Amino acid sequence: MANNKAFKVKNGISATRYLLSGGVETAGSEGYSLANASYDNVSFSITSQDDQPFGITFKPDGTKMYLVGNTNDRVFQYTLSTAWDLSTASYDSVSFLVSSQDGNPMRVSFNDDGTKMYLVGQLTDSLYQYSLSTAYDISTASYDSVSFSVNAQDGLVYNVAFNPDGTKMFMLGDATDSAYQYSLSTAYDLSTASYDSVSFSFASQNTTCTGFTFSDDGTKLFLSGASPDGIFQYTLSTPFDLSTVSYSNISFDGSAQDGAAFSVEFSSDGTKMYFLGRTNDTVYQYSTIAYTQTLDLSTGTTFSFTPSGATTVSFTNPPASGLACAFTVEINGDGSTITWPASVKWPSGTAPTATATKELYAFITTDGGTTYYGKQAATELA
Repeated sequence: MANNKAFKVKNGISATRYLLSGGVETAGSEGYSLANASYDNVSFSITSQDDQPFGITFKPDGTKMYLVGNTNDRVFQYTLSTAWDLSTASYDSVSFLVSSQDGNPMRVSFNDDGTKMYLVGQLTDSLYQYSLSTAYDISTASYDSVSFSVNAQDGLVYNVAFNPDGTKMFMLGDATDSAYQYSLSTAYDLSTASYDSVSFSFASQNTTCTGFTFSDDGTKLFLSGASPDGIFQYTLSTPFDLSTVSYSNISFDGSAQDGAAFSVEFSSDGTKMYFLGRTNDTVYQYSTIAYTQTLDLSTGTTFSFTPSGATTVSFTNPPASGLACAFTVEINGDGSTITWPASVKWPSGTAPTATATKELYAFITTDGGTTYYGKQAATELA
């Protein structure tokens, strides 16, 4: 097999117990993959409503979007006729004035059923609570006369978020470049909030923190920042617990679309990402899906598939001893075929294209845990 010389074979042992036949393949995918983010060439301008936008929020089913603007001190409501597709967005001609509570609104969030709304007010460094008589319809909003000051933690508040059951609340402050964690003894009731004395600093990655959001299971946190501009990914070893946050060393530069990222949101399944760009007063849409292909070595030695995008390929049930090198992987796209005797993935999370030439990386692992690496120049396939 071509380029076998790039690999070392321990003791000259190779897999022999498998028939030369087509093996079982299992395709999979997962969202919230910032490393694989790619621009959808879809955007939506909100300049007609406000030329100083600060935050965006979505209804959980992706059919509504909400914008907070500083010029008019209002929350604006939009409809997406196709869920999570910004190309179908339109303004509902519905807004809600919040200047009586704060003249510098930054962001809104909702409770789990859309009957409560929460405003971030930077002028007063406080959070405000509202009731909606019709869920997710801000034309039915009214102030609950309930607020909670976060000034003791940060004097430049930008963002608020909740865990799914409303017993934890999180605030982002730019004065300290940190996120802060609070407990609510009554779910989603700001009057019962108290500081947990738990925080996490983003200063090592960004010194102008403008927004953040969690994955649906609380194991990932994403920060939008303007110094430097981009989106940054973090891991939580305990869901929705800021004391367990660590930087994932993954970031995304959206400056090709806009040089001032001021808010970040994901679709409910994490396959789409949206950020608000203050330079152009526009919301941009990205795909954030990672593809996987698992090949079962106990079922055969020949595998062939067409990748849907940037795909990580892995093998299961390898030989009990020696190297699993007696099999072939064919990745088919534009009629060409790449053959490689190992586990393969597209480098740097770059989605395959018909023309781009990249290095296709591969590895073989011995039963003793030693890993040998090899590579060959290859044309990525569509």
